[in-house]
Amino acid sequence: MAKGKTICVYGAKGGIGKSTLVLNLAGMLSNLQKKVLIIDLDLSNGAIACALNVNVNKTIYNFSDDYNNNRFELLENYIGKYNDYIDFIACPKDPRQASRIEAKYIDILIDKCIYKYDVILIDTAYTLDEINVYALDKADEILFLTINDAIALKNLKNVLNIMQDNEFNNYKIILNNSIDPTKTYFSMYDIKSILGSNIDYVISSDFHYRKIDSLTIGGEIITLKFKNFKDYKVFELIAKDITGGANE
Repeated sequence: MAKGKTICVYGAKGGIGKSTLVLNLAGMLSNLQKKVLIIDLDLSNGAIACALNVNVNKTIYNFSDDYNNNRFELLENYIGKYNDYIDFIACPKDPRQASRIEAKYIDILIDKCIYKYDVILIDTAYTLDEINVYALDKADEILFLTINDAIALKNLKNVLNIMQDNEFNNYKIILNNSIDPTKTYFSMYDIKSILGSNIDYVISSDFHYRKIDSLTIGGEIITLKFKNFKDYKVFELIAKDITGGANE
């Protein structure tokens, strides 16, 4: 199998739909029959295992701890399975374990997975701690998510300044209008001016799903459950862009 792509999804503010984006991209990649691994790097408050409604015995903390203590045997011991195409590695069950995970083990984990999957999707926390900075640096491409909100835009602008100062240009920006369709504070022109950058994709307010909690309880993903929703083409375009099939 060819080397897969590592995609880091980052939002500079909590509650903007980052994990939902990760899960629905995984669902769309599954529709395209691409093998996907989700790594939940929101180490203190990750929600991937819960949102997929899959119980796991071992987490990313166990991988780090076992590798550090020469107990590592099989990668499969740490991987949860959702369907034939979507696997995941859960965040620690105990948030106190988050601080015990060293960045070097993220590197080892990705290197062990990169030839087993078409895409590795990394779900991060919104803080710029050592783990998340390492994930951003390690990624082949970064998807920055924001919403129409002054704090979210200000925080993302700060991150973009850091990226530009360090000559990173391997990122796309996604505007998520589905979290709260009533938030229309800034025009698209204003948003681009604030960020000093173009918006590559827009998830419209039509993607807002009032019964999202019922899907989470059932471990269902919108892009897998519904094939005719209005933003299907947007998610398909992002997924194909990730895999290099945008022109297919």
